[in-house]
Amino acid sequence: MNPYQDLSGTTEVKVPGFREHHFDAGGVRINYVAGPDNGPPLVLLPAQMGIWESYQRVLAPLSRRSRVYALDLRGHGKSSWTPGAYSWRHLGADMTAFLSEVVREPAVVAGNSSGGLVALWCAANLPAQVAGVILEDAPVFSAELPRFRDRDRYVYGGLKHVADVLGDPAHRDLAEYFRGLTLPVSQTREKRVPDWFISYLSRRIKAFQARHPGRPVDIPYFPRRLRLLLKCLSMYDPDFARAFVDGRFYDGLDHAEALTRVSCPMLVLHGDWRRLPGHGLIGAMDDDDAARIRRLVPHSHYRRIHANHVIHMYEPRRYVEAVTAFLESPEN
Repeated sequence: MNPYQDLSGTTEVKVPGFREHHFDAGGVRINYVAGPDNGPPLVLLPAQMGIWESYQRVLAPLSRRSRVYALDLRGHGKSSWTPGAYSWRHLGADMTAFLSEVVREPAVVAGNSSGGLVALWCAANLPAQVAGVILEDAPVFSAELPRFRDRDRYVYGGLKHVADVLGDPAHRDLAEYFRGLTLPVSQTREKRVPDWFISYLSRRIKAFQARHPGRPVDIPYFPRRLRLLLKCLSMYDPDFARAFVDGRFYDGLDHAEALTRVSCPMLVLHGDWRRLPGHGLIGAMDDDDAARIRRLVPHSHYRRIHANHVIHMYEPRRYVEAVTAFLESPEN
């Protein structure tokens, strides 16, 4: 049970015309925001551990020509937590219901990271409901076993860390998520979060929770990205990560096979990546992966954007430009 599920509609959406709602997708409640009806529907799916609020800076410009929806996927934000029931097939069922009963007309579905793989599932399996698909730095091919676990294991290790550190609700100290995390910056050097900062975070988080019991962690004086990360972590079911680690998640999506069934227009946004010994791929896809996508979907459009994995948050202007150009292309 998501302790924050009953808070739907309580977030102040700081974008004119947008409101927060929830939808029952057959026993799973999906939280989302929707904007004014200014054109064809555009559905935004965040990355793993992300919530719809990561899209705050792009909602207004995207809504100038689209009716925009931004979702919390199951296991995230104010949507239902479903421990033991996380897979591409489960998320696909949620999206089938959402597109059929809420959107009700063919939509462009845009997803970041694992949200991009959900978007790919939709394009492959729901051709009548998907007018176009945008893969925003999605881990196509790199998030399949055994490669994900054995070769390009940096992200796999990160998900195992999340599941191990946050998996016990009785001893859930969000600050501990940062302990032991490493960011490789070269073949010989890594960055780590210092222990003094983790201790400081722990005190601030516990003080917030004491003052605001039952609320997601949201500390206003923290930097915007740290503030959002802590909020996302506090509203994330760690069994979602555990399902990637133990293999449950992979039911229902073969990446190459799904790509061969994409008939709608497709845009691939590719962020920065590198590969380091001992870690494998740092990023979502390498250039060979991107080239393979183009071979499997010859009609797809490709755009490289030098940016962090969450392109829409780190480079919102360039994200909006790329998405708008795709939406305005003649084939759409």
